[in-house]
Amino acid sequence: MAGGELSGNGTGAPPQAGVLEGVNPIEYTPSNPITLFIIQAIIVIIFCQLLSYPLRWLHQPRVIAEVLGGILLGPSVMMRIPGFEATIFPPASMPVFNNVANLGLIIFLFLVALEVDIRLFTQNWKAALSVGMAGMILPFGLGFAIAWGLYKEFHVDESIGFGVFGLFIGTALAITAFPVLCRILSELNLLRSGVGVTVLAAGIGNDVTGWVLLALCVALTNNGSGLAALWALLCCIGWTLFLIFAVRPPFIWILRRTGSLHNGPTQGMVALTLLMVLASSWFTGIIGVHPIFGAFLVGLICPHDGGFAIKLTEKIEDLISVLFLPLYFALSGLKTNLGLLNDGVTWGYCIGVIVCAFAGKIIGGTLAARANKLLWRESFTIGALMSCKGLVELIVLNIGYQAGILSETTFSMFVVMALVTTVATTPMTKLLYPNWYQKKVERWRKGEIDWDGNPLNPSESLQGGINKGVDTQIRRLMVHLRLDSLPSLFTFITILKPESVSKKQVESETPEGESAEVIIKKRPLEVHGMRILELTDRTSSVMHLTEGEDFYSLRDPVVNAFRTFSQLNDVAVSGRVAVVPAVSYAETIVSQAHEVSSDFALIPWGESGSMSEDQSFPVTADTNERFKSITHIEFINQTLEKASTVCNTGIFIDNGFGGITKPVDRPELKRTKSAISIRNQADIAHLPVANKSHHIFFPFFGGADDRVALRIVLQLAKNPDVSATIIRINSVEHDKPATAKSGTASTSTTPEPTTAEDNSETNKTVVASSTPGTATPEADAEDRALYATLKSSLPQELATRVTFGEAHIAVGKEELKEIVVLAQQAVGNTRDNAGDVVVLGRRNAKKVAAEGNNTAGVPDLKNTVGEVAERLITTGIRASLLVIQAGGRGHV
Repeated sequence: MAGGELSGNGTGAPPQAGVLEGVNPIEYTPSNPITLFIIQAIIVIIFCQLLSYPLRWLHQPRVIAEVLGGILLGPSVMMRIPGFEATIFPPASMPVFNNVANLGLIIFLFLVALEVDIRLFTQNWKAALSVGMAGMILPFGLGFAIAWGLYKEFHVDESIGFGVFGLFIGTALAITAFPVLCRILSELNLLRSGVGVTVLAAGIGNDVTGWVLLALCVALTNNGSGLAALWALLCCIGWTLFLIFAVRPPFIWILRRTGSLHNGPTQGMVALTLLMVLASSWFTGIIGVHPIFGAFLVGLICPHDGGFAIKLTEKIEDLISVLFLPLYFALSGLKTNLGLLNDGVTWGYCIGVIVCAFAGKIIGGTLAARANKLLWRESFTIGALMSCKGLVELIVLNIGYQAGILSETTFSMFVVMALVTTVATTPMTKLLYPNWYQKKVERWRKGEIDWDGNPLNPSESLQGGINKGVDTQIRRLMVHLRLDSLPSLFTFITILKPESVSKKQVESETPEGESAEVIIKKRPLEVHGMRILELTDRTSSVMHLTEGEDFYSLRDPVVNAFRTFSQLNDVAVSGRVAVVPAVSYAETIVSQAHEVSSDFALIPWGESGSMSEDQSFPVTADTNERFKSITHIEFINQTLEKASTVCNTGIFIDNGFGGITKPVDRPELKRTKSAISIRNQADIAHLPVANKSHHIFFPFFGGADDRVALRIVLQLAKNPDVSATIIRINSVEHDKPATAKSGTASTSTTPEPTTAEDNSETNKTVVASSTPGTATPEADAEDRALYATLKSSLPQELATRVTFGEAHIAVGKEELKEIVVLAQQAVGNTRDNAGDVVVLGRRNAKKVAAEGNNTAGVPDLKNTVGEVAERLITTGIRASLLVIQAGGRGHV
C-alpha cells in the first residue's frame, strides 16, 4: 500500500524509509516540507554562485547575481518549462520558502543597521544633510509625478488610494542602497576619500529617512483608517524611544560586565542580541509595521565601541549572506515576470521610471555637492553613487508587493529599474572619477601641482628625482609590515640604522684655549611601516573601513609593536594600516612609498608563502610550498613592476635572520622526567644570542640592480656587527679554470669543483642568461669603475670587515652551481650567530640581456627573484636572501 494512502486514511504511519519505500523525494508533503525546501535552497544557491563569478569580473555586487538567479528560475525563463513550477516551486510549498527567506531578511536588516554608524553622519552633518535631502526631495517629487500615470494605467487594488501609492513610488525612487554603496566605494578605493565620506554620510541619513517613509506607507496600507495608521506610527515612535532610553543602557552595561564590549560577544550575548531582534520584530509586526523595522531599530542601538558591532557581524554574517539572503532575493525574482512588459506603453513607463530614478538622484546630489564647494566632477560622481538602489530597493519593492501597493506589472518594472541603476553605478563612477583624476585632485589640493598638472616647484622636483637615483644611501625606508616577518624586519632595521651619536673634538672658545668633546647627533633613519588587511565581500570587512583606517592605525598591535621597537632604537618611525582588496596590495605599497618619498621599499616574503597573515595555525611552510603560491608571486611581481619608477626595492626572504629559526613541522609532544622536576622542555628560557654578528655575501655581476645593491651592502657593513664578502663575477671560456681571486684586504679562495649534471633545458637557460658579451661595453666599463672606486675608497673601519675579491667562472651549465658553492663557502658557516644574508641584484647585466630568450609574463619564482636567487632557494642555502631592484627616476 502506498505511503500516501496510509497517511490519508489514518490506518497507519507514513513510510519512514523514504525513497526506499517508493516515496517521491521531490514531492511536496505538508507533514515533511523540509525535503523539497532543501532542493529549492540548493538550486537557488547554485544559481546565485554560478552567476556571481562572471559578474564579479564586471565589478557588480552579489545582489545582482541573486536577483538574476531568481528571474531565471521564475516565470520569465525556467517556469516556462512545462512542469518545472509544479515540481520544484509548487504554490503549496512557497509559504515555507517565504518564511525562511523572511527570517533571513529580518537578521539581514539587523546587520544593515549594525553597518550604519551614526557618528559618521554627525561628524559630516552639513554635507550629509544637504546632499541627502537634495538626493531625496527631487527623486521623490519625480516619483510622485510618474506615480499618477502608473496608478491610472496599472493599478488593480482599488482599496489603495493614490496618496499611499504616490508616497510609496516616491519613497522607492528616493531611497539609496547603503550596504551596496559601501561595497562599491570599498572596491573602488573611495571610502576614505572626500567623495566617499560625503556619500556615506548622506547615505546614512537617506537610509534612515527612507525606512521612516516606508514605515508610514506600510502603516497606512495595513490599517483601515488614518487614525489607526497614526496610532501605529505613534507606537513605533514610542518603541524606538523605549529601545534607546530603556533597553540600550542596561544592554551596554551587560556587555561591559561580561567583557563582550571589547573582547567580542560571548555566545550568551549573541543569543541575547538575537532575542532582542526577534522581540522587536514581533512588536513592530503586530502594530501594523513590517517586522524588519524592529530588527533595524535594534541594530541602530547596538554600540560600535570596542569594535563590538564588527565582531557581532562576524559571528552571523556568513550564514545569512550565503543561505538566507539568496533565498529572499531569489523570491523577488520568482515574482518578477518580464513577460508582462509586452507592449510599448509598458516599456515607456519602465524607461520613464529608470530616467526619473537617475535624473532625480544625479541632479539633486550633484547640485547639493557643488554647493558644498566640491569640484564639478566630484559632484557628478556623488550624484551617480547616490542613484544606486541595490538590495534595499528590492526589499522595499517586496514589501510594497506583499502589501498590495504594487501590481505584478509595476513590480516587474521597478525590479528592472533597480537592476539597471545598480549595474550602472560602478561604470558611471569609474567614468566620472577615474584614478588619474583622483591623483591629480589629491596632488592639486596638497599644493604640489597647479590645475594644469605643472609642478609648482619643478626645479626641486627634478633635483629630488635625480638625487634619489644617484644617492642610493637608505635614509628613508618603507617596509611592508607582516606579523610573521616582524623578527627579520626588526633585525634589518637594527643593522641598517646609523650610529645615533658621534663625538668630535672642537676648539673651545675659552681664554685657556682648551678643547672640548662635543656630541653631534646624526640624522636618524626614517622608517615608514605599512600593514595591509584584506578587504573582502563580507560586511564586517567593509565595516573596518567605515569605522576608520586611522583608528586601526592607532590601535593595531603589529603597527604599535613596530613603532615601539623603532623608537627604542633611535629610529624616526610612522605606521599605518590600509584595508584594501588583495588585487590592490601592490599599488597600495608603492603609493605609500611614493607618498613618503622612500629611498628603499622592503617587502618581506611571507613565511607561509601566501598573502594571508592567519596565525590560527602558525606552522611555517616548507620550501616546496612557500614559493609556489601564484597569487603571492603575482603580488611580488606587480610590486616590483610598479616600484621601478618610484624607488629602489628589496624582496627579503627570511631564513633564520635575527637568530630565530622556526620549525617547519609541528613538534612532537615530548616530556622529560627527572628527580628534580617534571616539565616540558619548551618551558626552558633561552639565553640571548651571544654572537650578534651577520655576514653578507654579495656576488657582483653588474647592471643597475647590482650597482644599487653594492652601495646598500656597504651601508649595512657600517654596522660593527656586520661583515661582508663582495665577489665580482667574471665569466671566462670553458678552457679556463674557475677561481676566486682576492682583492684588497681579502684572502684567496678557490671554489670546490662540482660534478652534478643539470637537465638539458636548464643548461640551455643558464647558457643563454650567462653569455659574457650580453652587457654593453659602456655598462661594463661603468660597473668596473664603480667597483674599483668603492673598493679603493673603503673607509679604514670597514677594511677589516669587508672583503673584495673576484671569481672567474666558466660559462656553461656549471656556472650557477659554482656561484652556489661560493655562497655556501661564505655564509652559514658560523653557528649560533644572528643570521647571514646573501644580497643579489634581481636583474644583473646578463639577465637583462637574456630576457628576450625567457618566457615573458610567466609568474614563477625564477622570473620574480632571478635565476641565482631561485637556485639558492632550491639548493637550501643556510642564509636569508635580499633581492634588490633599482628604481626611481634617474637610477644608475
